[in-house]
Amino acid sequence: MKLKTKIGLWTVACLTGFVGIIDFLSAVTPGIPERVELIRQIYPFEVRAGSHIFAAVSGFILLTLASRLLRRKRVAWLLAIILLAISIVSHLLKGLDVEETIPAAILLILLLLLRQQFTARSDRPSIAQGVRVLIGALVFTLAYGTAGFFLMKEQYTTQFDLPAAIVQTLAIFFTVDNAGLEPATRFGRFFISSIYIVGASTLSYACWMLLRPVLLRTTATDEELQQAQKIVEQYGSSSLARFCLLPDKSYYFSSTEKSVIAYVAKGKGAIALGDPIGATENIKDAVIDYQEFCASNDWYPAFYQTLPDYLDIYKAVGFKTLKIGEEAIVDLNTFTTQGKAGKNLRLALNKFSKLGYQVKFYQPPISDELLTELKTISDEWLNMMEGSEKRFSLGWFDRDYLRESEIATVETDTGKINAFANVVPEYQKNEITIDLMRRRAEIERATMDFLFISMFLHFKERGYEAFNLGLSALSGVNGSDNFRKEDKKKLSIR
Repeated sequence: MKLKTKIGLWTVACLTGFVGIIDFLSAVTPGIPERVELIRQIYPFEVRAGSHIFAAVSGFILLTLASRLLRRKRVAWLLAIILLAISIVSHLLKGLDVEETIPAAILLILLLLLRQQFTARSDRPSIAQGVRVLIGALVFTLAYGTAGFFLMKEQYTTQFDLPAAIVQTLAIFFTVDNAGLEPATRFGRFFISSIYIVGASTLSYACWMLLRPVLLRTTATDEELQQAQKIVEQYGSSSLARFCLLPDKSYYFSSTEKSVIAYVAKGKGAIALGDPIGATENIKDAVIDYQEFCASNDWYPAFYQTLPDYLDIYKAVGFKTLKIGEEAIVDLNTFTTQGKAGKNLRLALNKFSKLGYQVKFYQPPISDELLTELKTISDEWLNMMEGSEKRFSLGWFDRDYLRESEIATVETDTGKINAFANVVPEYQKNEITIDLMRRRAEIERATMDFLFISMFLHFKERGYEAFNLGLSALSGVNGSDNFRKEDKKKLSIR
C-alpha cells in the first residue's frame, strides 16, 4: 500500500473518531440560545430534540466504524457516508451548529475522494465482535447520561459533580422516580427520556452484532460448493482434500477457475487449508491470486498444513515457512502381521477374536439408527476428553458428513459398538485417510489397536497402498526449515 494511501486512511479513521466525539458532546449540550431561538420559529421542539438523539446514536456508530475504515471495509465506508450526510443536516436542525458540521463535511469529502480504496469485505461475524460492541454500548450510554447531567447544570434543580452525575445516570435505569430528579426546563425533561432512547438504540445495535453469527450465513453457497467439489474430485491428492469440502469453509477460485483454495476467515487472517487444489501448472497463479484477494480484503493470507511439493513457489512469492510436523503414514505394501515383527499385532487380533469381537465396515449411506448410536459414543468420548470439536483440518460429528463416509466399528459378541472411526479417500491418490476416532469410556484394553490393525489389513486387501493417520504434530521439528520434497511432511506457511 502506498504511503499516500496509508496517510489518507489514518486521517479518515482519526477524523471519524473525532467526529463521533463531537456528535456525542453535541448531543448532551443545548444549542446557543440565539441560534435556538431562530430555529424555534421554523421547527418544533420535537424535531430539534430528535436531532440531539440522532447525534448521540451516530456518534456511537461512528466511533465503532473508525477502526473498520482503517481496514478499508466497504460496508463501513457506506455506513459512514450515510451517517455523515444525515449528521450534517441534524446539526443544522438542532441549533444551526455550523462549527460541528465542518469536520463532518471534511470527512465526507475525504471518504468520497478515497472511495476506491474501500474494497474490503466485512469480517465474518463473531461472538467476540458482538461482545466488544455490547461493552462499548453500555459504556457509551453511561458516558452519555453522565456527561449530560454534568454539563447541563442549568437544566435541573440539582447541581451535579462527576460522581453524582454517574450515580444519577444509573438511577435513571434502576429507580422508579429517577432518584427524585426534578428537571427545571423542557430540555431537561427531554434529556432524561433521551437516555432511554440512546440506550435502547445502542444496545439494539450491539444485540444485532451478537446475533449476526447465528442469523447470517457466511460460508460457501451451494454453487461454490459444487464447483469446489468438481475440482477436488478431479485433482485432490492429499489427506486434507475431503476436509476442504466441509461446511465451515469458504472458497477462493483462481482467475482461471481451474484451482480452488478452501479457507476460513478469522479476524484479520484468512487461513487456507492445505495447498491449492488444481492442475500443477496453475498452482503458482492460484497462490498469487489468493494473495491479491486477501490484500483486497485487508486479510493476512496463510496456508496451513501444506506439503513440501510447492515450497519453492511459496517462498518465491514472499511466504515464510514453519515446519509443524510430519504425516504418519503406514505403508500397506509392506505391512504384515506375520513373523517376529508382527507378533504383538497378532496377539491383539487373537485376543479380541477369542472374546468374540469383530471389526465391521459400513458403506455409505449410513443409516440414521447407526448414526444415533455413534453419536452417543462420540458424546461420551468428548466428555471423557473434556474437549470440543476442533474442526478446520479435522471433521466433526456431523450427520450429513458421516452419512457419506465409510465407517469402521468395533463390536462385541452381543453387537454392542464400543469404538468407531470414519475413513475418507484421497481421490487421485491410492491412499486412505482416517478422521474421527472415538470410543466409549469403559472398553477392553487395546480396543483401538484392534481397530487400527483390522483397518490396515482390510484396506490392504482392497488394494490401497498407504494408510494416512494424519499430522503428527512437532514430529521431526528441529528448528530447521530445510525440507526434502520426497519427505512426507506437512508445513504451516504464513
